[in-house]
Amino acid sequence: MKLLLLLLSGLKLGKVLTTGGTMLLSLGVYAFIFGWRYAAGFVLLLLVHEMGHYTAARQKGLDVGAPTFIPFIGAWIELKDLPHDAQTEAYVGLGGPLLGTMGALVCYLVARDAHLPWLLAVSYAGFFLNLFNLIPLPPFDGGRITAVLSPRIWLLGVPVMIGLFLWRPSPMLILFALLAAPQVWKAFTYRADSDEARSYYAVPTRVKWEYALWYLGLAGFLAVMTHDVHELLQSGAAMRGGGTP
Repeated sequence: MKLLLLLLSGLKLGKVLTTGGTMLLSLGVYAFIFGWRYAAGFVLLLLVHEMGHYTAARQKGLDVGAPTFIPFIGAWIELKDLPHDAQTEAYVGLGGPLLGTMGALVCYLVARDAHLPWLLAVSYAGFFLNLFNLIPLPPFDGGRITAVLSPRIWLLGVPVMIGLFLWRPSPMLILFALLAAPQVWKAFTYRADSDEARSYYAVPTRVKWEYALWYLGLAGFLAVMTHDVHELLQSGAAMRGGGTP
């Protein structure tokens, strides 16, 4: 990814290409495969998710760049200032899936009211991807959120990743596993009495409970919505009433 961005900047296309340009690139690729309406809705939900991170980072006083999009990988924002502690990192990490879930929920409600199958499919993608992003292991948002509890929580993400790969083998899961490997080792070697634990991960118990409840509540809601919308798409019951794709 870094090499690709370096090449793009080498072409002197600058900020336009790495923000709006990459967004249009993703839109074109998805439109070619899935159709322009689904592509537009899907890319918009990715933008909403990233703007959740962007807004949260700015609220914490962090310098942050605009989103960058890569087809079939997703999107991300560049944190020019790193979080000062685990609580700040969890706050920024939670912002994306929280706002992304709200965006998917809006799509779901409009799709059910207007009988739009393509928009219901967009909402399903939004619910599923935000749920997927809550895997408690970096580089996923779930890893950034659960770190406020303890990096040892990341070890729970390992069987989740293995189970997902056995269920739906994908090269992208292998890529994510490689990116997560150093964090898994960090979780194995983490010590509660280390200097890092006493500084970066020193978070009040009340705050830990707050983020634990936010994480579990959001994950539970996304799991239910992902299942229910998938069932609606399979049965077509939500679209009865004359709607057209």
